[in-house]
Amino acid sequence: MEILISADQIAKKVQNLGDQISRDYENTAPVLVCLLKGSFIFTADLMRTIPAPHTVEFLKASSYGAAAVSSGEVTTQKIPLDVAGKDVLVIEDIVDTGLTLQYIIAYLAQQQPASLRICALLNKPTARQVDIPIDYCGFTIPDVFVVGYGLDLDERYRHLPYIGISPE
Repeated sequence: MEILISADQIAKKVQNLGDQISRDYENTAPVLVCLLKGSFIFTADLMRTIPAPHTVEFLKASSYGAAAVSSGEVTTQKIPLDVAGKDVLVIEDIVDTGLTLQYIIAYLAQQQPASLRICALLNKPTARQVDIPIDYCGFTIPDVFVVGYGLDLDERYRHLPYIGISPE
């Protein structure tokens, strides 16, 4: 498998993002909303770099089916979240079409959080179908299907410590 982003590069970037988030949320206690399943490793590593008090919530959403191509239709398993009046930071593994995040942002905005921002490890702007503002971005990548560091292909490859271009 071709390695696109090494484990060392990821670790440095996660620390950098954590430092930025810590400065921006210095006087608040944000709610980190981890989008499952792909973001769980990123969220776990990121939250350890944020010394300020914060909480973590989980939301499962996806626009991918069995194939490695977005279906364009977002499905969720709603977990009740109470984010009204709170600073919310959505943690996403990859923003490609933007459809999943568009749905999640609308869902969370209905609860009237004090603020709503996005942190994405990976940004794939060439695949974008809707405009999504990313407040904290790790890496911009080409339009290739990637796996590792939580990202999968049919539930495989999540365990890899790096991000590689899918061998399939």
